[in-house]
Amino acid sequence: MAKNTGETDIPLLLKGMNPILNSGEYVFCTLEKDAQIHVDDVLFFFREAEGNTVVIRRDQADAAEYAYMTTFAWISLTIHSSLEATGLTAAFSSALAQHRISCNVVAAYYHDHIFVPVKDAEKAMGVLKAFSE
Repeated sequence: MAKNTGETDIPLLLKGMNPILNSGEYVFCTLEKDAQIHVDDVLFFFREAEGNTVVIRRDQADAAEYAYMTTFAWISLTIHSSLEATGLTAAFSSALAQHRISCNVVAAYYHDHIFVPVKDAEKAMGVLKAFSE
């Protein structure tokens, strides 16, 4: 069964990325390798040599007493971008950097997801929406 592999044309991706600001506040936590966490609580998980990184809602981290350093807003680009597209991350991360907004990017199968400090969420949305104009 053939799957839709997404858009690869950078001008089309930038014009149609249509960012949305998801509700809530999110944190990056590192957990011991044997830590137990319910999969439904995890936005994403990545196994690293030093430990397991999870991104979860801030309120869940607080309830579980997980340590974290910064609270992030989660922005999703709604266009279905190809995992093989070249230049999309560079384009929007450079634009955010020009406005002194740090970002952490996760490319999932259908969409790219950007985590920016909560204090910069609205400013980041403005920068990203400017690509569509």
